Amino acid sequence: MSDNKFGQIPMVDLKEELRLIRDPVLSMLTEVLDSGDYILGDKGEQLEKQLAQYVNASYGLGVANGTDALQLSLRALNIGPGDEVITTPFTFFASGEAIAQVGAKPVFVDIEEETYNIDPSKIEQAITQNTKAIIAVHLYGQSAKMKEIVEIAKTHHLRVIEDACQAIGTEYDGKRIGAIGDIGCFSFFPSKNLGAFGDAGLVVTNQKQLHEKLSELRNHGSEKKYHHSSIGMNSRLDEFQAAVLLVKLYYLDIFLHKRKEVANRYTEHLSHLFKTPRTTDNREHTFHQYCIELDNRDELAAALKDHGIASAIYYPIPLHLQEAFHYLHYKEGDFPIAEKTAKRILALPISPMLSFQKQDYIISTVKRFMETNG
Repeated sequence: MSDNKFGQIPMVDLKEELRLIRDPVLSMLTEVLDSGDYILGDKGEQLEKQLAQYVNASYGLGVANGTDALQLSLRALNIGPGDEVITTPFTFFASGEAIAQVGAKPVFVDIEEETYNIDPSKIEQAITQNTKAIIAVHLYGQSAKMKEIVEIAKTHHLRVIEDACQAIGTEYDGKRIGAIGDIGCFSFFPSKNLGAFGDAGLVVTNQKQLHEKLSELRNHGSEKKYHHSSIGMNSRLDEFQAAVLLVKLYYLDIFLHKRKEVANRYTEHLSHLFKTPRTTDNREHTFHQYCIELDNRDELAAALKDHGIASAIYYPIPLHLQEAFHYLHYKEGDFPIAEKTAKRILALPISPMLSFQKQDYIISTVKRFMETNG
């Protein structure tokens, strides 16, 4: 019998977050309604400027979602059929999907065992004459080793796209990620650390030519209305989502600090039981997810569910073993660290709104399970 007095504890408590920001959000949305300007308006421009400044990039461009951000970035770099793009197999499907969408070939490289990010020491052996770029994913909110990745890219004349969809606000060597490579991509899916009330995304760059190309591509290949110089996409960030994000951006650093507090508390109480997230001095972690690793992952997830506590597996099947990528002819055993991690990883609830009382209940439930089953 569950001793849960809190009701269901979700992975991210968006309802509780809304209680905090409801009034300023409604005020901002009312401004949009009254303006009659719903696409590519003032709120979107404000958001682009503020987020570019936030990550120390020269240019920001709002797009429809994080997946489009990745695809537009590849297209802006003229990557397409016959080209290869190196990335990690342990990430959300969109990281590989975007490569395939532009007609290029995803080439996977195994991950670091400690951080779950792409292992730079294994990248060079995957480079061929067809390699054009590296997509570095900052998984769960922790930066990849950008110094090593950028150095490899320079040596081999490759472009670097940062998939920062889970890592807004994360720092690497004192710099916020996103503006370290050629292009940075962000997702504002509602559950992200900076989340909209629907789909939304952003692309940042320090290169004017890339910004102009991205701007054209997101709007049907059009720089001037009804004049289309290329085949683009309809991937414009609407004013309602921009308005929501402007409000939530004000709270972002406060929320990130709270996430770190929650993560540190988990680690303090649970690190002796199983593998908990590792952090380093120059690679910050903003904890979009707090992932533990253990052999009896599925049993713990079931026990948490019985006690009204959500958990999630990010990700149960590495990209190279996904049915959609069978045509690449990868097989089980090709990337052993990613495959082992997929069988052991489990995310616990983490949110700026997670109270210490609820977290204590989660921790005590996990400890009881481990005492019996560890």
